[in-house]
Amino acid sequence: MKSRFRIWALFIVVLLAAPQRGLAGPDFSDFDVIADVAYGDSVWQTMDIYLPPKPAGSGAAGPPVILMVHGGAWVAGDKRTESVVANKAAHWLDRGYVFISANTRLVPEADPIEQAGDVARALAAAQSMADVWGGRPDRFVLMGHSSGGHLVSLLAADPALAAAQGAGPWLGTISLDAGAYDVVEIMGRGHADVFDVAFGADPTFWTAASPIHRITAQPAPMLLVCSSLGGRSCGQAAAFAAAVEKYGGSADVLPVKRRHMAIDNDLGLPGAYTDGVDGFLNALGLP
Repeated sequence: MKSRFRIWALFIVVLLAAPQRGLAGPDFSDFDVIADVAYGDSVWQTMDIYLPPKPAGSGAAGPPVILMVHGGAWVAGDKRTESVVANKAAHWLDRGYVFISANTRLVPEADPIEQAGDVARALAAAQSMADVWGGRPDRFVLMGHSSGGHLVSLLAADPALAAAQGAGPWLGTISLDAGAYDVVEIMGRGHADVFDVAFGADPTFWTAASPIHRITAQPAPMLLVCSSLGGRSCGQAAAFAAAVEKYGGSADVLPVKRRHMAIDNDLGLPGAYTDGVDGFLNALGLP
């Protein structure tokens, strides 16, 4: 198991470090950032807070905040990866948002449910700092790509996980090609070895780690982006959206004609994809 974990972790680190075509974001030095803000004791429990030149909102409203969680199959990834931050920060900072990119502990140090707890702790810490940039703790949106999309969806499905870490309510959740809303279904069919590394062999844990099986009440609105170029991510997104709606919630599925990594890379670039995400934010009452 340890050998297989090392092989998959190395593969994913190399994949995430590879240059991504079509990336068109500014250099990180162009951003005003409060770097490596700790929200826990682990070296991985840190976040970068990017501040806009002109914050949106005024008076009691203050600027909205996007808290972003990177992907990496629960075993790899980093908050400062260019494809995670550059285009997104450039787009939303220009609109007056605060943009936060958070790390979490990773497998084997922390399992996916514990990682979701880390996201909740980051959210709680950021909400407690909202007055630093003249904002409010309730003007937050959670966003995550791939495994990060799974983590924010898990919190959305069961906000008690977030409340247990001191986090308050947030406006909505954006999941970018998570594809792991039902871990039980994934583990019952052919799947990549990394799912065994992340979720183990206990069906009880698979259920506990599945957003579709955690939902028992109406969540805040959700946007589920998925790749329309094949695979099962849109099918899982549609099934999860139906579960959300069963409990009176709203979950829009947004298929986009992009591969998995491009869904992360390209968000923030001009076009229908970014417009669709902005439309969701506008529906939440945000600029």
